[in-house]
Amino acid sequence: MALTSSVEAGRILNFWQPAQSQYKLAPKHLKPLKLKGRLKQSACRWCYNKISFEDLCKAAKAMGLVGIDLVNDRKDWETLKRYGLQATMVSGAGTIPIGFNRLEHHDKLVQDFHANAKAASEAGWKNVITFSGNRVGKPDGEAIDNCVVGLNRIKSIAEEFNVTICMELLNSKVNHKDYHFDHMPWGVEVVKRVNHPRVKILYDIYHAQIMDGDIIRTIRDNFQWIGHFHTGGVPGRHEIDDTQELNWRTVMKAIADLGYQGFVAHEFVPTKPDPLDSLREAILLSDV
Repeated sequence: MALTSSVEAGRILNFWQPAQSQYKLAPKHLKPLKLKGRLKQSACRWCYNKISFEDLCKAAKAMGLVGIDLVNDRKDWETLKRYGLQATMVSGAGTIPIGFNRLEHHDKLVQDFHANAKAASEAGWKNVITFSGNRVGKPDGEAIDNCVVGLNRIKSIAEEFNVTICMELLNSKVNHKDYHFDHMPWGVEVVKRVNHPRVKILYDIYHAQIMDGDIIRTIRDNFQWIGHFHTGGVPGRHEIDDTQELNWRTVMKAIADLGYQGFVAHEFVPTKPDPLDSLREAILLSDV
């Protein structure tokens, strides 16, 4: 997998690895926030890998988050439950370069999906992630056909275990060279053809802004196909504040006004000395 960003490399590595942390949780982060709560917010684990999972859960609960995203170490699932939090997205099948766009991957992906969906269901988690895979010369139309075949094989498993499959949109311009699902119309065609309530898109706004922009209209036009959101500022995948090219409060209001009932997971890399200051600000900004 070609990675042009240490940030994205960190996402992949820290998706699985526990934190090795000297971070000390400040009392200010345990002061409860009073939120309107129109959007159910969470934060991606890998962005706070310098913070112990226990401390992250303590802060998340106080800040009004409903859970933590991309928590794949199952030892951490019990910690989430102790704090009344959810794993808002866990592993489903495949990796960024290896996904459903190639038929030769399907048998292994289906096998892995069954095991991961079962584990997620038993824990009470609702969302599982999957990927298109990299192009490696595969034409777009053939890749769509293959993804439809593969997702049709696992949609009944998702239904059986009461989980929703979320295929993620990623940019191929900066971070994930050759990734297939890099434009929203491609992914929408896939999920439209599968046409099942348990098969959705993970609309990562950071990646979508790099590739296509036109964020609010795209969300409105394709709302029925979106099952999950990720945030992250452009440029740099940093805080969703006024250093970025999107008006994030307006984006969040547009999502809330559509009556969205899923999760919005913050997936930006904090630049502040205390990363939880960045998270706290993002939560307040997104509380529309």
